[in-house]
Amino acid sequence: MRQVTATVISNAEVMPQVHLLWLEAPGMAAAARPGQFVMARCGTGHDPLLRRPLSVHRVDGGQRLALLVGVAGRGTGWLSYRRKGDVVDLLGPLGNGFSIRTAARSLLLVAGGIGVAPLVFLAEEALRSGRAVSLVVGARSASGLYPRSLLPSGASVVEVTEDGSEGLRGMAVDHIDGCVGRAEQVFACGPATMYRSMAGKECLTGEPVQISLETMMGCGLGACYGCATRTRTGMRMVCHDGPVFELDDVIW
Repeated sequence: MRQVTATVISNAEVMPQVHLLWLEAPGMAAAARPGQFVMARCGTGHDPLLRRPLSVHRVDGGQRLALLVGVAGRGTGWLSYRRKGDVVDLLGPLGNGFSIRTAARSLLLVAGGIGVAPLVFLAEEALRSGRAVSLVVGARSASGLYPRSLLPSGASVVEVTEDGSEGLRGMAVDHIDGCVGRAEQVFACGPATMYRSMAGKECLTGEPVQISLETMMGCGLGACYGCATRTRTGMRMVCHDGPVFELDDVIW
């Protein structure tokens, strides 16, 4: 973990109210692993007081990292207005990331909405190691889908929208049954409702499924207990013990 002043390289709105922010952050980018996150200071003073947690979305050459910023309030709004040459104070990389089993050669990644953020990094790493990647990406409508042109070219992509305006109709979880049988490991990131649906799916019973929990965080270091969640081994801190957990370990 380190604190760095990262310099903005580019900022583009890739979906409505979702910005792809590339930053120059040597050292931090080299140390980051898929599933980890950073805590970003969203201002130049102490308002907002708390940093905002953001998944490491992509890494380029160990020098640059990308964050996918969904505008949800003043803090993320401030980040969305950063332009080339601006600086952002980052703390990280934090948390425990995804763990790919050595023997797993075929992976299924399931993304709900902005949950695609950490999975793009994971997909790129998996493809570089010679693994096959199937990526199911869900959104409410076509405008909310992560641009296919920005997804790793070697991944097999299935797009799903709730209103059927693009790809298959329904929720991302509705369309994983046929993919699970071909996968040796499953990874997911999305809202709690998606995980509850996954926990009840027969096709995932006994399957190794790692999920990244999305939750509010105060400190990002496990000190404030603001992100405590119930697991079968007791209360755990999402920031310190996660954000990646086994699906079956979390009490839904």
